[in-house]
Amino acid sequence: MSIQFWCLLVAVNFPYVWGGVSVNLRKKEFGSIDNHEPRAQAAKATGAAARAYAAHLNAWEALAVFAPAVIVAHLGAPNSTVAPILCLVWVAARLLHGVLYIANIAAARSAVFGVALLCAMALFFVGAGML
Repeated sequence: MSIQFWCLLVAVNFPYVWGGVSVNLRKKEFGSIDNHEPRAQAAKATGAAARAYAAHLNAWEALAVFAPAVIVAHLGAPNSTVAPILCLVWVAARLLHGVLYIANIAAARSAVFGVALLCAMALFFVGAGML
């Protein structure tokens, strides 16, 4: 399996990682997890618990861009030497994004969000033979 697809496998797990952090922080905040209406409880969360839930949702959104970008790059340029680097940088940036989100370091979080987005967009250009 290529580095790009390994990175995609890691990316698929980010929403679950941040979701797990969110559950633990909500349990700490509320004393228990409302398994009947978890989204309603998440909407009431504050501080780190709310930010972890936001990181969880943002990870799903980022995956919706990254996954097709990886596939397009693989189909258009299966032997690219740039695509693996872009994917590794994307994974590092998205991991850091979640950590910074939960830690409430907004400016740095926005910066790494931008880095990851640029990497994903560049993967489309790789697939188009432009990088």
